[in-house]
Amino acid sequence: MILIVASNKDVASLNIRKQIMKNYDFSEESIGFEGNPSYSAEFNSKKVKLVTLNNESVYAQNLPASFSKLGLIVFISRHSSLSGMPTLSVHTPGNLNAAELGGVPQTVSISPAKAMREALNSMMKFKTENILQYEVSYEGTHHGPSLNVPTMFAELGSSIEQWNDQKAAEAVAHAAIEAVSKFKSSPPTKITLGIGGPHYNAKFTRIAFERDVSFGHMIPKHVVPTLTIDVLQQCVRKTLEDVDYVTLDWKGIRGEDKPKVARMLDELSLPFEKV
Repeated sequence: MILIVASNKDVASLNIRKQIMKNYDFSEESIGFEGNPSYSAEFNSKKVKLVTLNNESVYAQNLPASFSKLGLIVFISRHSSLSGMPTLSVHTPGNLNAAELGGVPQTVSISPAKAMREALNSMMKFKTENILQYEVSYEGTHHGPSLNVPTMFAELGSSIEQWNDQKAAEAVAHAAIEAVSKFKSSPPTKITLGIGGPHYNAKFTRIAFERDVSFGHMIPKHVVPTLTIDVLQQCVRKTLEDVDYVTLDWKGIRGEDKPKVARMLDELSLPFEKV
């Protein structure tokens, strides 16, 4: 089963949920979740359940315990940033170091690389067709929850104006459904793990659009100084698909951190490409 998860604490999430219900044929189930209605649908023979949490999604650490045989979780969520840049984004949750916003320290969720790329491509297609003034971007792995289930966030940001933008919410709604409907049936791509660069990595995003490459976990520049080899190995192991190689945003890694990155890749026998 696949879960799409909204939150009553998140206005963008509720608007994305509204657009999913408007554009797709979901049926209300007899049993709700956390006192909220639950809905179900089927896409390409995959059963999909839409539920709403009463708490923030980042704190949904115990969510999988309420369901059996979960194949994928897609959180539909707001994105916040000081810049207020209108953004449509995707990322895997989990903590590369401390758990400052939900989840478990130094523990990441399983990254569904191909599903995230499907969502990213859907966002870009919708943006282009509807002339939305939004950036479309991968984000680095960050915040909770840290789940042993393939998990991704599809987000709308970065301020209240965008959270209430129904057309942008529709873009994220279609992206979430694209991810679930093509889950495990996407065409083959190379799978890579990204290291370096900013939290919103334009290079990694561009590579995903231009090549047959799907990114799983992405480790931004600011995390590299505290990155441990155990967490790096975990990011490889906790990618749903087999990681073919590591992509290094080489100019986006501090000079003093480059020897450390090279050493860890060598110890783990991970091939890499500098971009």
